[in-house]
Amino acid sequence: MSAQPVPVVAAIAETKPAVEEPNPAVSEAVDEQKPLAEAAKPVTSEVVPPPTEDVKPESAEAVLESKSVADPALAPASTSDQKDFAAPKKVLTPLSEMFAELPALVKEAGHGEMWGIELKEGSVPTSIVLEKFLRANAKDVPKAKAQLIEALKWRKTVDPIKLLADTEFDSSRFGGLGYVTVYPKTEGHEKEIVTWNIYGAVKDNKATFGNVEDFVKWRAALMELSVKELDLSSATEEIPENGIDPYRMVQVHDYLNVSFLRMDPTIRAASKQTIQTFSMAYPELLKEKFFVNIPLVMGWVFTGMKVFLSPETIKKFHPLSYGSNLAGELPGFGKELPVAYGGKGKDVKEGLTVKYAGAGEAVKE
Repeated sequence: MSAQPVPVVAAIAETKPAVEEPNPAVSEAVDEQKPLAEAAKPVTSEVVPPPTEDVKPESAEAVLESKSVADPALAPASTSDQKDFAAPKKVLTPLSEMFAELPALVKEAGHGEMWGIELKEGSVPTSIVLEKFLRANAKDVPKAKAQLIEALKWRKTVDPIKLLADTEFDSSRFGGLGYVTVYPKTEGHEKEIVTWNIYGAVKDNKATFGNVEDFVKWRAALMELSVKELDLSSATEEIPENGIDPYRMVQVHDYLNVSFLRMDPTIRAASKQTIQTFSMAYPELLKEKFFVNIPLVMGWVFTGMKVFLSPETIKKFHPLSYGSNLAGELPGFGKELPVAYGGKGKDVKEGLTVKYAGAGEAVKE
């Protein structure tokens, strides 16, 4: 315990020296220290009276503060002591980084629309777009940004939404080649969308594939029809972080009765350009892709795909020798597929398609 304080009077009494004869030597030393002695205040024995009624007692806070000065244990922690308890810094995720860069990306591309969505901060549909570009690049933000800028510039130039709405394609070149079917809700999905490419319906290889730019435009319009049915702009839930992406579709390429030659340069050029364009402009929209009724001479197609597509995308590709096996590959809604593909549903020609000049076919709403 600390020593009890000694009353002022008693302390003075205990320290008061006895009366002695003055010593000349001491007196001389004292005389030399006169200025210092005069500055010092002598301690008196006057007792300080207790506070009157007008003096307010100290608050509990003030008492605690005064005690904390005397007792280090009660003193508040110093800044250095508190730094270990500071709130952690917010860690940016790849998605939040993409959102932070979004205004600059849109400005650089000169275009802010993707798949019918106006890209903006805090938007769920926008988060879906950004997440898809991130996943297409293994969450590498710089690569995702570069691809997004390229895709936005492409959409600004080609305007695929306008292609779908306003363009009438030549039915003699593209009629009967592509359809979109919307199937009912399955577990985990509001609906299933299948894009059909019926290459066996090609009448003239050179007419269909000879002008690569025209073929890519037709194919982009069909893709936009599929994206439109996904209705991403109305989505209210983000893609789960590191979870399954529910906003995707199935594609089927049917090669029944095709007359493609292995080294046909016209078809190879059109295929190469289509793969490059779609992997850039429509990333992570594909759930699974089936190649049915595959002829042996089509082996070069898969070899070419491996050059431009990621291993993760290639894993989604399923070659089937017989179209009737398709229903078994899609158990959730396989029975709804057309009879030719192992189901009991309607023919693909009853689905949606793009506009054709003079053929009486148009986009069905």
